[in-house]
Amino acid sequence: MTTTIAINTIIEWLDGGEGSNRLERVLWIDAKGKKVVVFALLNPKALPEWKDVVEIEKAFADGIAIKRISDPYTALALPDSKILQKHRERRDRAWEIIKDLVADEPGIYKSEGRGRLLHHISGQYGVQTKTVYKYLRKYWAGGKTKNALLPAYDRCGAPGKERKATEGKKRGRPPKIAKLDNKKAGINVDDDVRRIFRIAIQMYYNNKNKAPLKRAYDLMIEKHFNNGYREEGNIKIPILPVVSELPTFGQFRYWYAKELDLRQSITAREGKRGFALRHRAVLGNSTRMAIGPGSIYQIDATIADVYLVSSFDRSQIIGRPVIYVVIDVFSRMIAGLYIGLEGPSWIGAMMALANAATDKVTFCAEYGIELSGQDWPCHYLPETILADRGEMEGVNADNLVDSLNITVANTPPYRADWKGIVEQTFRLANLKAIHWLPGAIKERYRERGERDHRLDATLDLHQFTKIVILTAINHNMHHRIEWYLRDEFMIQEHVEPIPIDLWKWGIKNRSGHLREKSPEIIMLNLMPKSEATVTFKGIRFKGMYYSCERAIQEQWFERARAYGNWKVHVSYDPRNTDIIYLRIKGGKEIETCQLLKAEERYKGHRLEEVLDLLEFEHMQTSLYANKHMQSKAELNARIEAIVAEAKEQTEFTRSSEISDRQRLKNIRRNRSNEKERIRKEEVWEFEKDKVSSTNKASKHNAVKHHGITPSEHVEESTGCKKVSRQKAFLDILKGQRKGK
Repeated sequence: MTTTIAINTIIEWLDGGEGSNRLERVLWIDAKGKKVVVFALLNPKALPEWKDVVEIEKAFADGIAIKRISDPYTALALPDSKILQKHRERRDRAWEIIKDLVADEPGIYKSEGRGRLLHHISGQYGVQTKTVYKYLRKYWAGGKTKNALLPAYDRCGAPGKERKATEGKKRGRPPKIAKLDNKKAGINVDDDVRRIFRIAIQMYYNNKNKAPLKRAYDLMIEKHFNNGYREEGNIKIPILPVVSELPTFGQFRYWYAKELDLRQSITAREGKRGFALRHRAVLGNSTRMAIGPGSIYQIDATIADVYLVSSFDRSQIIGRPVIYVVIDVFSRMIAGLYIGLEGPSWIGAMMALANAATDKVTFCAEYGIELSGQDWPCHYLPETILADRGEMEGVNADNLVDSLNITVANTPPYRADWKGIVEQTFRLANLKAIHWLPGAIKERYRERGERDHRLDATLDLHQFTKIVILTAINHNMHHRIEWYLRDEFMIQEHVEPIPIDLWKWGIKNRSGHLREKSPEIIMLNLMPKSEATVTFKGIRFKGMYYSCERAIQEQWFERARAYGNWKVHVSYDPRNTDIIYLRIKGGKEIETCQLLKAEERYKGHRLEEVLDLLEFEHMQTSLYANKHMQSKAELNARIEAIVAEAKEQTEFTRSSEISDRQRLKNIRRNRSNEKERIRKEEVWEFEKDKVSSTNKASKHNAVKHHGITPSEHVEESTGCKKVSRQKAFLDILKGQRKGK
C-alpha cells in the first residue's frame, strides 16, 4: 500500500548509524503530485529542498525512510490565551515580516530570486537578512503555522528577558531602490517593484478611506522609494530620487489594472456587505471554488427529522439529534461527520472536523462497521473551511489559523447558498435513510387523530450514528453526481462523477492541499476542553470517575484525601465516556485517563446520554424527597414510642436497693442469664409457633399495666409441657432483686 504524502508530513530518514535520524517536513507538493519541497528540521542552516515524489516513495518501500506519526512541534499548538502577551507580540512582528514571503508558493522555495526578495523585505522592515532567514526557518520547521514563530526560550539565553533593538537602527523604513541606467526615461518594473506596487495598493488604495489611485501612487513614492529623510524640527521630510529613477504613474496604473482583483478591491473599499449587495456575480459553481481535494471543506449542521430514545432507558424519548457534516468541495466526499444532542455549536463543528482528520477504519470499527482504508481515505485537514458565521468566528477560529494553519471562511448573513453542497447532502441523506426510520417526522403538522410520530422512536444515538455512517459510505462510493461539471482532463480519463473516484483522481492530479497533523495536535486543538476535579475517589469529570498512571504514581488520590481536592484541565470526546485526556504543562502534553471499573454502567455510552441519565436520576431523587422525609418522620416517631415505653418499664422494675456499682458489676452474669433464657424460648418445639404470639402478648400486657396478669395455660395436643412466660419473667426480676 502506497504511503500518502501530504503537506506537513514528516519523513524520517533512517541512517542506521549511531547519529540521530534525519527529519524532513513536506512544505509543498505540485499539482501533479510529482515534485515536493522538503525542509530539514534538525539543520540550523537548512533551506527548502526540491525532491521527486518517486524518490521518497521508493525510500518508503525500501525501508530507508518512514512516515513519522508524531510531530516534534506539538507543543506549539496553543491558544492565544495560553501565550504571554510579549510572546504574542514577537510572534506577530515576525509574522508581519514574512507573511508575504511564505504566501508566495512555490516561488519562495526556489533559490533563484529568494535572496533578492529577502533583501527587499529586510530593508522594508529594518531587519537583517539573517533575521528574515531565521523567521522563515522557524516557520517552516514548525509546520507552517503562525505559532511556529513564538520565542523558543527553552533553547536560547536569558529566558524570559525582553531583548532590546540595536541602538540607532531604524525599524520599518525601506532601503534605497537599486538604480538602473540614469540615461533611461524611467525604470523597468521588475519583481521587486511589482511587490511594492501590490503592497501600496493594499495599504493605500484598498481601504475604507477610498483614496483615488493617484493618491495611493504618491504615498507609495514617498514612503517606499525615498532616499531617506531630512528633519525640520519634529517633521521628517522624505528625500526623493530624480524622476528618472522612479516608476511612473502610468506604470503603476498599468500593473494595477493587470493584476486587479476586483472582488478584493471592492470588498476592501466598500465592505463585504456592499459587495454582496451591489457587485457580486450570480453565476457561481461551488466546485470551481476548489482546486483539488482538501482545498476547501464545507461544514454545516442540521437537526435530523427523527426522534431517538435513551440507550440507558429505551422508554425515554430524548428528542432529535444534530448532524454535523464535513464535505470536500472538489470531490463531494463526506470527509467527516459527528452526531450529537448539542445544538449547532463550536464543539460539534470541531468534533466533525476532528473526525475528518481521523482514520476511518478505526472510527467505523467502533460502530461494528468493517471497511478498508481505500473505501474512505479521508483523514486529513483542509486548507480552508467554509462554515456558518456563528460557529466559526472569533477566538476559536483564530486558534485554528494560528495552530493548524487552516483558513476559516465564514458565510455572510443571508448567504446560505455558499454552503449549498452540504445542504444538498443533508436533503439526500434525509430522503435515503432518515425519512423512513421509526420516529421520523413525515409531515410538519399532524392531522387530528393521527398517531404522534414521537411515540414511534426506536433508535438510540449509537444506532442512529451507525445508520448515518453507512449512509455516508454509500454516498461516497455509489452516489453519481449527474450535475457535476467535469473538466476536459477528467472527461479524457473517463472519471465518473462519483465522490470516491473524483477524490482519487484529484489526489493523483490535483494534490498539494491536504494537511496532515498528528492525532495529539488534532486532539489538543479540536477536542472540547473542560475542568475535572481530583478527589480521593478518582478524577471526577461530569459525575464520572477516572484514573491514570500519572495520578497513581504521584499519589494524587491520597493527597486529595489528606489535603483536599484540586482542579485539572482535560480534553474529552463527547462520543465516548470511556476515556478523557489530561492536559499537562499548559496543554503541551496529554495523558489518557480511563474510566474506573466502579463506573462500569457508563462504559461505551456517549456523554450526552450519561448527562441525561444523571439529570433524570437527580430528578427522581428530588421527586422522592417528600416520600423519604415522611417515612423518616414515621420511623423516628415509632422509635421514640418504643424508647419511651422501654424507659417506663425500666423505671418500674428498677430497685432502689441495688447500687449503680452493683448493676455495672453484674453485667456479664446478667448477659449470661439472658442468653440462657432466650435459648430456651427460641428452641424449636412442635407447634410452639401456635402459642408464641399469645405468650409474647401476655408478657407485654403484664409489664405495660405495672402488674402481672393471671397466667394463661395452653394445653398442647401432643403432651408437651405447658408454657407460662409470665412466670419466667417474674423469676428473672426476682433474681435481679436478690443480687444474684
